[in-house]
Amino acid sequence: MLQPDALLWDIPTLLLLFALGLIASTFGAIVGLGGGVIIVPALLLLGPSMLGMTIDTAMAVGVSLGVLVFTSLTSTLTFMKERKTDLRCALFFSLSSAPMSMVGASLTSLFHPEAFRRAFGVFMLFMVVLLLLRHRMKPFSGTWRYVRTFTDPSGSEHQYGYSLLPALLIGGAVGLISGLLGIGGGVLLIPAMVLLFRFPPHIATATSMSVILVSALFGSGMHLYRGEWDWQLVLPLAPGALLGGYLGAIVSRRIGSKMLIRIMCAALAFFALRMILT
Repeated sequence: MLQPDALLWDIPTLLLLFALGLIASTFGAIVGLGGGVIIVPALLLLGPSMLGMTIDTAMAVGVSLGVLVFTSLTSTLTFMKERKTDLRCALFFSLSSAPMSMVGASLTSLFHPEAFRRAFGVFMLFMVVLLLLRHRMKPFSGTWRYVRTFTDPSGSEHQYGYSLLPALLIGGAVGLISGLLGIGGGVLLIPAMVLLFRFPPHIATATSMSVILVSALFGSGMHLYRGEWDWQLVLPLAPGALLGGYLGAIVSRRIGSKMLIRIMCAALAFFALRMILT
């Protein structure tokens, strides 16, 4: 198998990786998923034809998390300026997501590539079903310890809430998935925020990117420590990720909540089926 550090880059390849980072991160910031749902499948499925090399699962996940650091950084800063990020809630999730992302990163290499892709795809389809059925599912009617209020541009007021223990449990699961799959954990965190804690979709998107930033930092650090990382893959993707994180956050505020969920579901379903059937 050709290793990434043996690759001799040329201008078309660099431009292709820049475009991949830009597209993945723009989409990821729009819906709060981080872009790993595009980067990981692209590296695994298109590596031989796109880059002339085979990239193993652990390397794809490590590179994806490294790129997510750049995506989530610019999008988080942009969302914070717009006062859409619930930093207190993000902190609660991150207390457990950070260490668990390191645990997930240490387990990635144990998965067979084909089993990994299919498990990844099935999990994504499950999240799509949850999001599509969210209006038919009975929302949690209990009272959370911390109650927050958000007023959207139309003047409508939305209340949502959370408690420390559920936030820590979900944060831990998000971190584990982030480090294991390299997707940031937004595919689990956003449905949990919307369905369980009743977050407005735009607040869920912004807060998710803050949690992804912390998880990606710790998860990519573990992959770097384990040697499942290559700067020749990360660096060409990073500029597009920085720009995409900013653009995605800007585009997100122009999209209605219902349209945001539809885009998210359509994209997740497409990549899920691609991972399962390929």
